[in-house]
Amino acid sequence: MYLNEEGVGQGIRNSEIPREEIFVTTKLASTFHSRAEECLDQSLNKLGLDYVDLYLMHWPLSLNPNGNHIFFPKKSDGTYDFEENWDFLKTWKSLEKLLSTGKVKAIGVSNFSTVNLEKLLKIAEVVPAVNQCELHPYLSQEKLLEFCIKKGIHLTSYSPFGSTGTPLLEEPVVKEIANKNKMTEAQVILSWCIQRGTSVIPKSVTPSRITSNLQVSELPEDDFLKLNELGKTHKTRYISLSGKATVFHDDE
Repeated sequence: MYLNEEGVGQGIRNSEIPREEIFVTTKLASTFHSRAEECLDQSLNKLGLDYVDLYLMHWPLSLNPNGNHIFFPKKSDGTYDFEENWDFLKTWKSLEKLLSTGKVKAIGVSNFSTVNLEKLLKIAEVVPAVNQCELHPYLSQEKLLEFCIKKGIHLTSYSPFGSTGTPLLEEPVVKEIANKNKMTEAQVILSWCIQRGTSVIPKSVTPSRITSNLQVSELPEDDFLKLNELGKTHKTRYISLSGKATVFHDDE
């Protein structure tokens, strides 16, 4: 779906690190909600692996499997082409079945609100291991984090710097804290995410930046609280699906 699975697989092989020491996550594309195992098999083939450690439902919405793009079909007006009558509960049941195949070690979701998680948990035999969502100081997701902790669902933050253009790296409060603690702006935000009990997946292809991003530390309480306040004064969601913005309405 992100067109990187072949490269990731090659990187794993080149590393010569034992497979069991590497945690691999991939996602079910939204055009494959009715064909979960087929999508997984395609991913495994591209990765060159026998299994993935975590398999996520990318969105609680299905896109037209017969649309104009294999992963992200759109209508003539530019909005996403959704499969209106599909229920993500059926998708979850198919993911549960994948656990018995040995092709996945754990299953989870992405971009799920508390309302959709509650709906899923009513029918789930397996509680999602992870909910991966947009989370950063401008969108602290306090309600969702509290809910996931209560239900035993681990929350993972994507777009921790605020999506394209990384606006949070230019936030004055973040810069102030970075200067005070002799950290980079990225390290401040990543430390904040981890300090809240979430994992975080910053995107980078630069070796030096990847190394720098691993150097996180506990923030002083006053700085941690300053970052918490940004979600109240600068609340911003950067990631959405055109035509289906209400997928997040209950947590805003």
